[in-house]
Amino acid sequence: MIVLPSLLDTDFYKLTMQQAVLEHYPNTNVKYKFTNRKAQETNFTQEFADELRASINATSSLRLKKDEKKWLQEKYAFLKPQYIEYLSNYEFDPSEVDFSVNDGKLELNISGPWHRTILWEVPLMAIISELHGQFTADQWNYDGQEAKIVQKGSALAAEGCKFADFGTRRRRSYFTQDLVVKNLMLFNNCVGTSNVHLAQKYNLRAIGTQAHEWVMGVSALESLRHANRFAMQKWCDTYGANLGTVLPDTFGIKAFFDDFTLYYASLFDSIRHDSGDPFKFTDKVIAHYKKLNIDPNSKTIIFSDGLNVELAIELNRYCSGKIKCAFGIGTNFTNDFATKSLNMVIKLYSVDGIPVVKLSDEPTKATGDKKAVEVAKWTFGIEE
Repeated sequence: MIVLPSLLDTDFYKLTMQQAVLEHYPNTNVKYKFTNRKAQETNFTQEFADELRASINATSSLRLKKDEKKWLQEKYAFLKPQYIEYLSNYEFDPSEVDFSVNDGKLELNISGPWHRTILWEVPLMAIISELHGQFTADQWNYDGQEAKIVQKGSALAAEGCKFADFGTRRRRSYFTQDLVVKNLMLFNNCVGTSNVHLAQKYNLRAIGTQAHEWVMGVSALESLRHANRFAMQKWCDTYGANLGTVLPDTFGIKAFFDDFTLYYASLFDSIRHDSGDPFKFTDKVIAHYKKLNIDPNSKTIIFSDGLNVELAIELNRYCSGKIKCAFGIGTNFTNDFATKSLNMVIKLYSVDGIPVVKLSDEPTKATGDKKAVEVAKWTFGIEE
């Protein structure tokens, strides 16, 4: 059984999105689905299922601690008093998670009010990842892991790369991520971690703004064709000039640029790359800023798609003199062991009964009901 150390053992963008959901869509109900992108390579056992159920049940005892509440209040003024009070009273409800293991395959759904169920994704993925490691890799250990992460941090720092730990969801274990963050923080180029609990523990900046989930949900509740525009506007309504990173690939970069006008491009300081060729993406972003008469060197691309140290260094060199950049590295930091990590996601599936999808700039990353994906592709003029 996996017992998480804190309610804040999650990624920061879950808190920021939760506040926005409470503000704009407090009565919305949603469903999430688990997808194992390489299901044919994975065999989940009944013993795994038993441990997963016990771990899910154990989350019901997690509560926001007094020192955590005080830290959030003092550190993040854009988290409003009413939201922090809500979080103080929050507790996980295991009945919102339904799963089964059949023929080695894991099927998992989360259902309930959006403002409640939004916090399940990250801890569930972390639990599944850790249990998978325990059941499939009985020979691995932590020998050499500290030296490996110091070597990675040194290589990134030597190249002037600004980087952060984004490794909560697919970590080998909480202990691994703690070890990673404890060593990365020794480098001035480490700008923080996505994990809120570890940010507090090591006095680091908690990093994160929004995920595809935000744009996907807005697409059902406001407009599919202009979901990006509505998502950006609602975000600005909640956060103003704070948390100025935007995610462009939910329905493909072309659809995003149609809505990323001078107004929004001026408001948002950075743009996150999460799918597709990162070099082509960089060129497109620079061209769009120039089209709007915005100096690309005043903006930042945050790369976060399956990064390793070598790719981050290559991208840093590519961006040099053209546009600022930073790197959120996940699995390569927190699950770089001999055995393969799970290639899994938990994505929003429906909002108030309306199917939602993510198209992405990488076809293999598209998620959602097949017919809904076809409708979205037609809406955005995307050909097979």
